[in-house]
Amino acid sequence: MNQNTDKKIIKKNPKTLTGTVVSNRSAKTIVVEVDRLIKHKTYGKYLSRSKRYLAHAPTGQYELGQTVKIRETRPLSRRKHFIVL
Repeated sequence: MNQNTDKKIIKKNPKTLTGTVVSNRSAKTIVVEVDRLIKHKTYGKYLSRSKRYLAHAPTGQYELGQTVKIRETRPLSRRKHFIVL
């Protein structure tokens, strides 16, 4: 048996993102939209890209439009692997 399989894998630097709450309908889950700018390879123009993440919010005190920080964690469900800081 390999010793590496016995140990838990813990990330040293979990990903931290800042975004806006776009949905808070679920009991302990919010949807956070994270916007970022990317530079077009050929033209050099900056383009806005956004992605939505499901985040665990145990208190449920977050309102629409509020800016929150989320951090990567272990998978909590099929699509939810971030937690609100």
